[in-house]
Amino acid sequence: MVEGRVLAACFVIAAAVAAAGSSCGGSDEEDATNGPTTPAVSTTTEPTTTAGGGIDPLEGAGTEPVSATATGERIALLERVALGRHEGYDRVVFQFQNALPGYRIEYVEPPLYEDGSGDPVDVEGSAFLLVRMEPASGFDLETGEGQLVYEGPRRIGGAQAGTSTVREVVRTGDFEAVLSWVVGVGDRVDFRVLTLDRPLRLVVDLRNH
Repeated sequence: MVEGRVLAACFVIAAAVAAAGSSCGGSDEEDATNGPTTPAVSTTTEPTTTAGGGIDPLEGAGTEPVSATATGERIALLERVALGRHEGYDRVVFQFQNALPGYRIEYVEPPLYEDGSGDPVDVEGSAFLLVRMEPASGFDLETGEGQLVYEGPRRIGGAQAGTSTVREVVRTGDFEAVLSWVVGVGDRVDFRVLTLDRPLRLVVDLRNH
């Protein structure tokens, strides 16, 4: 009698242990199926970021003067000036008809004066980036009595172009093959200089964030 009760008790305990083992196995299977998976590893190189965490499109930009000499002796004929806003920078473009000039681009202190006449020139902004190009002109002296090549405005407002850093771009000189424009900026921001072909362009990008 006693032996029968002991055997019954052992059977009950063995059944309980087996049931517990079955429950644990089910939990493991559920974790393997529904648990979090390891994210895929991206091989894409991360873009350069600013201190604030935003994307920085102006690698190598700064506030120091940038200059280069002309590669030829022809006077570069300016035919177009354009101003526009891009993600991360405002862009000023000087487009030439026949050649690229040498240049020196640097921040200057006011007052600003017109080359040749010496007359004062007002430019909207708190900082002023002088773009001096040589040999360059908006007037072609080699065609008989001469021909006006650049027929655009001498003063281009940033508001109409939608720029956020550039306030105004103003011509301050076209004298003896030296062509000068001043970019009025809201603050002394970093800039970079590019030259592009087809068409020939001198490009100045100024950080706008």
